[in-house]
Formats: sequence, C-alpha cells, structure tokens
Amino acid sequence: MKGLIQRVSCARVCVAKEVIGRIGFGALLFVGFEKGDSAAKLAPFLEKTLRYRIFSDPKGLMNRSLLDVSGDLLIVSQFTLASNTKKGLRPSFSSGLPSEDAKSLYDDLVRQARKEFDIKVEAGRFGSDMEVTLTNFGPVTFMLDF
Repeated sequence: MKGLIQRVSCARVCVAKEVIGRIGFGALLFVGFEKGDSAAKLAPFLEKTLRYRIFSDPKGLMNRSLLDVSGDLLIVSQFTLASNTKKGLRPSFSSGLPSEDAKSLYDDLVRQARKEFDIKVEAGRFGSDMEVTLTNFGPVTFMLDF
C-alpha cells in the first residue's frame, strides 16, 4: 500500500465536470494498492497517515498531525502509485492489486476514516477519470510506504 500525502490549503476532485469531493485546509491522500495488501493493513495505514506530522507548530517545525490541526482529508485512489518504473520507458503495473480487490480496500479505507476520526473526510470515485485540483501548502509532499 502506498500513499502520497500532500499538505493543502484546499483541494477538490471532479468526475465528468461535477465536484464530488472538496476540502479546505488539510491533506490530500492519493492511495495505491499492491498485491499482498489486505484489510488488516488499513487501520495502521490510516493511523500513520492521519498522525504523520506534516503541519507546523508555533515555532514553524513540522510537529503537528492532521488530527492535531483538525484538518480536512481528501482520499483519492491512484493505481499508478503501485507501478514499477525501474526498467524501460513504460511503467509496469504487475505489482498492483486487481481492480475489484483494490476497490474494496479503497471503500473500506474511506469508510474507516469517516467512522473512526472526527474530521471532514471527502473522497474520489474509484476507477473513474478524475480531475484533481489542489493548492499544495509549503509545498509539502511525502510518499508513505506501508
């Protein structure tokens, strides 16, 4: 499971020109699922993501998490994170989880985030062509391997 987390001042995701998710200050999480990922990994992955210290404290140091700052979260599926780019000029997706299984994990991840945490959680639509717009605050971006 891989996550790309970006600290944002705002973000939104659209499908067919319709806004389906929008957040203010918080984090945008792109998530990709790989073979071997399972529902058992979702809670620890979500905990790490929401407690990862990417927000500044009063001294300007990254010592605060999304939960500490009561920020919003936008979760967007991105299968390209599960690609292998080491060889050649075309990415390989052989390490990616099959679509049906990945969709199930994605839906569970969003459901858990909404249920377990007292923050605004928005989401993209798995398997759709999405337009994601964001204002990266910092810029701050981290790849989370789990």
